[in-house]
Amino acid sequence: MQSRQIRQYCTLDESVKDLLRAVAQLRLSARADDRILKLSGAIADLEAAEKIGVAHVAEAVQYRSLDRKLWG
Repeated sequence: MQSRQIRQYCTLDESVKDLLRAVAQLRLSARADDRILKLSGAIADLEAAEKIGVAHVAEAVQYRSLDRKLWG
């Protein structure tokens, strides 16, 4: 998915948007933001959730930070 499609099809609650604003302070690139949203969507799909929730985004951020630690 491209960035425009991610923003179009991933519906986010205000609490999720607030968490993403907080994550933005980690100074990740726009590409990293898109990857976090994609991964959040995949996690939500695996749980058969209708929307991406705070827990999904938090889990995706954890995986992203783990990835940064291991691979630089």
